[in-house]
Amino acid sequence: MYTGLFDLPWWGYVVVALVLTHITIAAVTIFLHRYQAHRALDLHPLPSHFFRLWLWLTTGMVTKEWAAIHRKHHAKCETEDDPHSPQTRGIRKVLWQGAELYRAEAKNQETLDRYGHGTPDDWLERNVYRHSVLGVSIMLVVDVIAFGALGLTIWAVQMVWIPFWAAGVINGIGHFWGYRNYDCVDASRNISPWGILIGGEELHNNHHSFATSAKLSSKWYEFDIGWMYIRSLEILGLAKVKKTIPQPRFVEAKAVPDFDTLQAIVTHRYDVMTRYVRSLRQVCAEEARRLKAAHGPALDVRALRRWVLSGDVGGLQAEQKQQLEVVVKESPALATVLSMREELAAIWARSNASREQLLAQLQDWIARAEQSGIRQLQEFSLRLRRYAV
Repeated sequence: MYTGLFDLPWWGYVVVALVLTHITIAAVTIFLHRYQAHRALDLHPLPSHFFRLWLWLTTGMVTKEWAAIHRKHHAKCETEDDPHSPQTRGIRKVLWQGAELYRAEAKNQETLDRYGHGTPDDWLERNVYRHSVLGVSIMLVVDVIAFGALGLTIWAVQMVWIPFWAAGVINGIGHFWGYRNYDCVDASRNISPWGILIGGEELHNNHHSFATSAKLSSKWYEFDIGWMYIRSLEILGLAKVKKTIPQPRFVEAKAVPDFDTLQAIVTHRYDVMTRYVRSLRQVCAEEARRLKAAHGPALDVRALRRWVLSGDVGGLQAEQKQQLEVVVKESPALATVLSMREELAAIWARSNASREQLLAQLQDWIARAEQSGIRQLQEFSLRLRRYAV
């Protein structure tokens, strides 16, 4: 039996498959995702063309299609128009049929026209890279020549790697299970703090909170291997980072918040909201125990906490939502933290308001928080006055 140009031990073929698929993952996260879809960095033509060629050979994906579908995902996240949200389509559908959802959306010309701007449109893209079958067929021939019959297995692994890990795991589990650093409006989760296997895309909540950041890690214990590659390219003069996740800066609390305070709070709004939620867990737990004693088993304490702390009422029936509204009205403290959570988020959501109006709303919010009699709100208002640009 033909063994190919390279006769390796069994573990050698495993290493080859892992190396080849990891290069593909790096190409997806650096070229397609961070560079093409979000413009978080600029790439030198050398790595840019290499990644484009490699993706054509190993996935057959068209750059414009991928970027357009991903941009639409961000624009319509967790709605019926989201091409692959497990919140609307179900986790099983996205996890196991994510590639099918991608191919279906790629046929939507409206999506390509609206969201596919700025992607490559040169001779290679129009005449070579659009022929997906040709690319993966060439890869098949190369694998068989290099590794013989086992090259078929290596090629098969290459073909299923991105459909499973990217289209399935990232788009599915990344919006269904994991931890959250930031309280952004969608259901994104960090699958793992160590972004190695999927090139850093494991840090999906970080990405959705700061979509234009070239670096996906934000905490000291998180590792984004894709960022390590980008920094290496930057050191070699082959890339230029445009944006990263902004880190909050704090100064001595100001007696009266000013425009700099407002700007800092808007810039770090996800950190602000996440800290707000954390600071109110204690008051929420205390009120939930008191209300549970009054209402008994009929009260869903977990749903109550989820609603008060995050505004999430997904999966609840209309009667359950109505019950929670009635229960919250029985607790002045919960009613206060819930309404003030919405008011705080509205400060950076009101794009039609002037800076003066937003500053007045912020000052009023802080003043009412300090007068609320709720210790957690008072402590949080002090933190707000310390944010700085």
